Amino acid sequence: MKTPNITFPKHPFKTRGGARVPHRKNTAQCESVIMPPPSQVIIPMQQHIGAPCTPVVKAGDTVKVGQLIGKASGFVSAPIHSSISGTVKKIGFVTMPNGGRVQAIVIDSDGEMTVSEDVKAPTVNNLEDLLQAAQDSGLVGLGGAGFPAHVKLNVPKDKNIDTLIINAAECEPYITADHREALENSWEILSGVYTLKEILNIDRVIIAIENNKPDAIKVMSEIAASKENDPDDRVRILSLKARYPQGAEKVLVQACTKRKIPAGGLPSDVGCIVMNIASISFLAQYIKTGMPLITKRLTVDGSAIANPRNVIVPIGTPINQVIEFCGGYKGTPKKILMGGPMMGLAITDDTIPVLKQNNAILAFTEQDARLMEETDCIRCGRCANSCPMNLVPPVISKCIKLKDMEALEKSGIMTCMECGCCAFSCPAGKHIVHNMRIGKAMLKDYKKAQSAKDKGDKK
Repeated sequence: MKTPNITFPKHPFKTRGGARVPHRKNTAQCESVIMPPPSQVIIPMQQHIGAPCTPVVKAGDTVKVGQLIGKASGFVSAPIHSSISGTVKKIGFVTMPNGGRVQAIVIDSDGEMTVSEDVKAPTVNNLEDLLQAAQDSGLVGLGGAGFPAHVKLNVPKDKNIDTLIINAAECEPYITADHREALENSWEILSGVYTLKEILNIDRVIIAIENNKPDAIKVMSEIAASKENDPDDRVRILSLKARYPQGAEKVLVQACTKRKIPAGGLPSDVGCIVMNIASISFLAQYIKTGMPLITKRLTVDGSAIANPRNVIVPIGTPINQVIEFCGGYKGTPKKILMGGPMMGLAITDDTIPVLKQNNAILAFTEQDARLMEETDCIRCGRCANSCPMNLVPPVISKCIKLKDMEALEKSGIMTCMECGCCAFSCPAGKHIVHNMRIGKAMLKDYKKAQSAKDKGDKK
């Protein structure tokens, strides 16, 4: 069922909260550079939300570029492929940025980069073909979430999807990988857009880009305006205000459509599908070539990096080798982040490999990494005013301190996106996001215990 008289917004709709973070897009004009394949890659078997993959190779096996090495072990999972050709050295374990331990396949390069015979362009004529192609490609959300693309595109039949939103906001400071994607692969992006629009029978497509990227807006607008590709003019560019966190899914949907995703809901609940600009570009490339997801564009920047740039690297490349390719450290790094300064994860070991969902590696010297010393909360309300989800952090903190689980659940803590606007806005330097994570964990444990108790009572 089509949505009658669906229109395009001339300006973004108002959203709540947010923060005016400094842009620091130092590498915006740095054309992406392809890094030579490393001598060894470490490829974890979980680079997505959902079930980890099961290795389908063993130590001593010869593998080729694009060959399947990790088979998806559940519906919410995505296969993993070799990013180089060579020999499997071992299958061991690696510590991930979140502290978890997962299986990883270590491959020694043969220096040949021989492409697997299995790499063949898929036939995509209908929705089933598209879902299978998305699954086979190993595509996950490339904006950071890592949600398997075939699951996102497999919308329940009772959902009326009328809007596809392409997320090119890239609102975090420093990161310019999506900006470069828009400039360097604009035709691929639009090819992917037209494919999804036709197969999913979508009424309108909104490509949302923050207004601090005028060159990307110009390039994408010129191509989207093509009467040959879009005769009905159902693909438009929407210039967003440069305000963090415009790229967050719930915020983006509201800015583009005025629709609010309910607590615990998904964009499909309000008729939308949201895809990262790099994801849609990759999907178009996969349909043409059949080469699965084996490389990633990263922004490498920060005060401790000698030569900041955008780099395309094989997945599984150790971070220290990527940094070495960018001139190495020019000062002792005090903090290294996978991702941006607002939502990125700090790592203590720079030998951790690049993952599918990585979009940046940032390294900062002690001066730039110094944390503000915590002082007493003055009840100024800035944290609450900046929260996109309309939460009140001081109230939540009190619930956590008192271990009042019923009040904590009513506070809406589980809707927290952990975007960091509250902590950024706090003049007292409170570690609010860290406290939110503690509260979420407490509530999950409480509900799990309650569920177990209820089952015991029934027996």
